[in-house]
Amino acid sequence: MSLNFLLIEDDEIERLKFARVLQKNGYTHNLIEKENGEEALKFLESKEQLPDIIFLDLNMPKMNGLEFLKLLKSNSSLKYTPVVILSTSNNHNDLKESYEIGIAGYIVKPLKYDDYAHKIKCLVEYWSVNEFIKT
Repeated sequence: MSLNFLLIEDDEIERLKFARVLQKNGYTHNLIEKENGEEALKFLESKEQLPDIIFLDLNMPKMNGLEFLKLLKSNSSLKYTPVVILSTSNNHNDLKESYEIGIAGYIVKPLKYDDYAHKIKCLVEYWSVNEFIKT
């Protein structure tokens, strides 16, 4: 089963790393990339290709991840879309607030590529067997 992933990340190197992990592991999931929350909301509002899961960075320009998350979870047709935070922040307040808003997971991005690749692979494997609510 091929899934639609939406990666919202302002750092091009981070987007390339994520895509590389998918490619190196032979995953055939569709990866949609947006550079910030505003771009992602416009894309989601178009309903042209709704994601099965969203991977979201917290620290972004224009609209940060928490602001995006609040808007997403207040939308009746998008609120059940699982969101996993991929952030360099291990700030307890960010973690707590993210879960209060309704995330499905929170991953602190490790510095070493091999550690990062392992975490992304585990995420993809988990979400590949998970059941989703389709609205």
